[in-house]
Amino acid sequence: MNYRDQARIAFVHLRERKRQTLLTALGVAVGSAMLVTTIAVSRGSSSNVVAKVIDTAPHVVISAERVVPLVPDNIIGQHGVMVSMVTKNINLDEQEVIKNYSEVIESIKPVKELQSISPFVLSKVIARNKTRFTPCIARGVVPRLEAEIAGLKKNLIEKNALDELAATPNGVLVGDLLAKKLNVGYRDRIVLVTKNSEEFPVTLVGRFSSGFNAKDEREAYVNLPFAQRMEGIASNSVSGVGLRTAHVERAQETSDRVEALSGYKSESWDETNRNVIEFYNRNGLITLVLVGFVFIVAGLGVSSVMTTVILQKVKDIAIMRSMGMPAGNIMRIFMLEGFMIGLLGVLIGSPAGHLICKLVASIRFEASTAGVLKSDRINLIEMPDAHLIVIVFGILIAVLSSWSPARKATRYVPVSILRGEVGG
Repeated sequence: MNYRDQARIAFVHLRERKRQTLLTALGVAVGSAMLVTTIAVSRGSSSNVVAKVIDTAPHVVISAERVVPLVPDNIIGQHGVMVSMVTKNINLDEQEVIKNYSEVIESIKPVKELQSISPFVLSKVIARNKTRFTPCIARGVVPRLEAEIAGLKKNLIEKNALDELAATPNGVLVGDLLAKKLNVGYRDRIVLVTKNSEEFPVTLVGRFSSGFNAKDEREAYVNLPFAQRMEGIASNSVSGVGLRTAHVERAQETSDRVEALSGYKSESWDETNRNVIEFYNRNGLITLVLVGFVFIVAGLGVSSVMTTVILQKVKDIAIMRSMGMPAGNIMRIFMLEGFMIGLLGVLIGSPAGHLICKLVASIRFEASTAGVLKSDRINLIEMPDAHLIVIVFGILIAVLSSWSPARKATRYVPVSILRGEVGG
């Protein structure tokens, strides 16, 4: 008996139980559709986070932490021993800064991948408007340099806000969620209170919306000299330098080159935001595992159907075994039945998953500020390989689920079956 004959017998067995076969295949189809949709949602959410990070943060950041120690100017060498005269104690409260940052910028200019360079000063302050107040981070920048670094220009709600910030020494540009918290609008005055309880009145010149709720709720931009004055640092010192590269996928390589040239620690965007990216990837993996259990349930359904078919076909099995059919052929027939159920299920489930993805992607709702990202839709990325994975996995589960019943069918003793006994 060849494979075609075995497939024909398997098909006849399933055709005799159309309703049971169809319901079992639908179980596999539901698992297939849900897995396709889950993979698309998982990829979409992770990709959206990465895209937002790339779009709203510098590709590389030079921090004030030195990797190459400074050599004191007053070092003295004598008899192989190096001695330095210390004339000033270290102040632990003093902010760590990059001194003579213009020299650092000059040192990294040979890196051809760099498109934009923007020095900045970070200041932790409390923003106050009358009785409303909230902690935030004031980022001192040069507006024309910062415009393209973190996609700030295209995220502006008031399109000329950066030009107005540059023209207003005490101007401030705040996230839209921060503006709502403080209940302020264009040209309103608020007060920034530093850690030393110094108060700096500022004028709101615009708002931005990056889509990152934490950034829009806790970040503000001021002019670089104003931030230096708030932090009490020299005009040639900054907290760090933000860089935008031509090839974002090679940001790590660029970061390493910048660190070697500048002598200051540099981090690429994926290093800085590793926790956020890993969180979304881990959540996607957990969701996939949970949805994968739907396939396990479908596999149990296949196993149940195969057990029922075998119990009803014991006499046919006895006759075939009496005629000399090998046990392997009988096992193959019932495993082919599992294959057919799995194939039918994924052929229904894969297109159904595609339709569900299209439906979910078309749904729009009011943007929420409860999560990490502000979005008015569920982001999906549907790829052909997801369908291929689901098809292979669905068929494999169905075939493996039919293996145990099929193996049991080969253990029946023909004589015992013909005598009216169920098993041998």
